[in-house]
Amino acid sequence: MASTSSYLLQLPICPPSPSSHCLLFTGYALTRSNWPCSRISSRINPVSAKLLRRVECLTRPTEESDSDTLTSDGDDGNEESTEDFEVAKHRNSDAVADRREFSTGSQRVANSLSDSLGIREPVYEVVEVRSNGVVSTRKLNRRHLIKSSGLRPRDVRSVDPSLWLTNTMPSLLVRDNAILLNLGSLRAIAMEECVFIFNYNRKGGKAFIDALLPRLNPEFSNGGPSMPFELEVVEAALNSRIQRLEQRLMELEPRVQALLEVLPNRLTADILEQLRISKQTLVELGSKAGALKQMLLDILEDPHEIRRICIMGRNCTLKKENDDMECSVPLEKQIAEEEEEEIEMLLENYLQRCESCHGQAERLLDSAKEMEDSIAVNLSSRRLEVSRVELLLQVGTFCVAVGALVAGIFGMNLKSYLEEHVFAFWLTTAGIIVGAVVAFFLMYTYLKARKIF
Repeated sequence: MASTSSYLLQLPICPPSPSSHCLLFTGYALTRSNWPCSRISSRINPVSAKLLRRVECLTRPTEESDSDTLTSDGDDGNEESTEDFEVAKHRNSDAVADRREFSTGSQRVANSLSDSLGIREPVYEVVEVRSNGVVSTRKLNRRHLIKSSGLRPRDVRSVDPSLWLTNTMPSLLVRDNAILLNLGSLRAIAMEECVFIFNYNRKGGKAFIDALLPRLNPEFSNGGPSMPFELEVVEAALNSRIQRLEQRLMELEPRVQALLEVLPNRLTADILEQLRISKQTLVELGSKAGALKQMLLDILEDPHEIRRICIMGRNCTLKKENDDMECSVPLEKQIAEEEEEEIEMLLENYLQRCESCHGQAERLLDSAKEMEDSIAVNLSSRRLEVSRVELLLQVGTFCVAVGALVAGIFGMNLKSYLEEHVFAFWLTTAGIIVGAVVAFFLMYTYLKARKIF
């Protein structure tokens, strides 16, 4: 007992109580005492209480190892240690529950942070088309969309329907697990097993769905090997887009040809307005076809993007030095190389169709511009004729005005002694008329000599 007194200090002041326990620190040992701690615990803040709980849990093995040094009765010590273990276990479970509640609360705070700041997370209503042809409508928030597609927030901006005013240029972005398509009114995210279609109620979305669903039918392949789902999506998107451009061009071409035949003979306001509207439509059609052509050219000139499409869904990687494909299975590498050739041929086919559409739109636009130039020349010639007639009238008016000046001089009621002669009136009248005619011809000859007429 004397040997352990320098290491152990016990102060049994009050009877043991399960609800109140304190920790006493000495130079070499840490033990639990039955000293009431109401006054001490009232001065300890909640953070210190939590720290004490953690210290109790950590020092439990030390207490058990030093249990031989405790001086107490056998039965009372066992009961007290059992009660202490139950209390510590209960406190430990409370601490774990507090931590879980804190993590849940922090997640709720993170989720409601945007709402508290007045910023709502966008929710997209999309049509999901599975690889087996199943079509369903879903509502996805931005976070769930990024998580399900494996994209980054900056990637979603290219297909965000709310940014359609800024993202007008067509684009085809290839990522590790998805392909992002932005073709005007068609915006979609193609993955290995499904595709999310934004703005499915617009013409571009409806045309894309109508072009994609027949391709997913097993009878469409005619028994041959089917293409990967993401390639089917890309081909259906390009096909629907170019078909819409060609259809608009076919509807516009006869109308422009009819206007070009009518306009040289009929220059009315209605026909000129129709020509203006047709020209504006051709400009819009040509710009869309040109932008799509440039996008296809950029993809064909970048083999890295094509190879990234080929290795999607396969255990393959691209070397950074020369972009060569490395696959764990040699058969997958062979299939990926064959798909690369198919993709290049596919893109070249649609590039030719797009160039044809763009060239036809440019030719019709040039014809409309030439007709406008012809109309402008015709109107200029008519304005010139009107100006010549106006000039002739002004010259004649000048000559008559000179004669009127002479007549006004004789009408001042002043005696000039000409009124005494019988033929003075007739001579004066004849002189005024002859003088006006001679002046007119002289002016006309002068203007013609100056090539004004």
